[in-house]
Amino acid sequence: MKKLIVTGVDGNLGHVAAEQIQKLVKPDQLIFCSFNEAALKPYAAKGIETHQTDFNDPAGLVDAFANGEKLLLISMPFVGAKRQAAHRNAIDAAKEAGVTQIVYTSLVNAADPTNPSVEKKDHIYTENYIKDVGLDYIFLRNSQYAEAMITNYYTYVKGDGILKNNQGDGLMAYISRRDCAKAAAYALASDDYRHAVLNINGPEAMTISKFIEIGNAETGNNVKYEEITDEQNYAVFDAMGVPRTTDGKFKKDSEAPFSSDGMVTFGQAIREGKMSLQTDDFEKLTGEKPLTVKYMFDHQADFQIGARHSQDK
Repeated sequence: MKKLIVTGVDGNLGHVAAEQIQKLVKPDQLIFCSFNEAALKPYAAKGIETHQTDFNDPAGLVDAFANGEKLLLISMPFVGAKRQAAHRNAIDAAKEAGVTQIVYTSLVNAADPTNPSVEKKDHIYTENYIKDVGLDYIFLRNSQYAEAMITNYYTYVKGDGILKNNQGDGLMAYISRRDCAKAAAYALASDDYRHAVLNINGPEAMTISKFIEIGNAETGNNVKYEEITDEQNYAVFDAMGVPRTTDGKFKKDSEAPFSSDGMVTFGQAIREGKMSLQTDDFEKLTGEKPLTVKYMFDHQADFQIGARHSQDK
């Protein structure tokens, strides 16, 4: 019996996907992989096949994927050649192991060559590589995690009360990372999609000003929005100690656990209207409606971005 493989089950998204997929299929139909061997032990105790994996070790990946039919490839949290190489190793190993379909967590509007986001370059590279090696696929093009902006909102609640970024009046259909994980689990368990691109969006495309307005209404705070330039936005992150690239050093428990290159060019993409897509693909896939920004602010303690979990070499 061929199984469903979930990678990165110790991560923020991977952990939730691992919990969700167990609601959809039996333990003996699953393979869970993680760099963190300790994180696998509770799943092994449930009868799930587990493997400690390193995306820098293709041979080990082939062995880990050997009993699998479909693979959930959760995109790595670093940017550039390092991420592309890690993804390539996983895809090559999946192909060699006999995996027939990859579910990949991509980015909204990844295929648009005019999208300035540095993040999207790795995503479209990975999508194209999966196609080039001849594997079936489901590309889940996720909108921005609402958790990132909720955490950012509270940074300014504790500061001067003025949330500053370069998004301007651009639109984003903010989606919970929890819903992205749910979509990933449903896509992995589904037999209904072949060579598919699904847009995993929240229920409403909104400006950052509207996002803040909802936050204020639900929390009683009075955060205001100020649009700043791209260079000013870099300066804000520099002052917070955020590295420009993911090769830099991240502060422990940083409220912005991403590189500023990623965040500033993402904000630019939103401002330029490259991220405004809103669809009902999530509801069609899962049979449920995505969580609203209002709900997430009402339960804000459960919707913070959290620490980076990557233990890559």
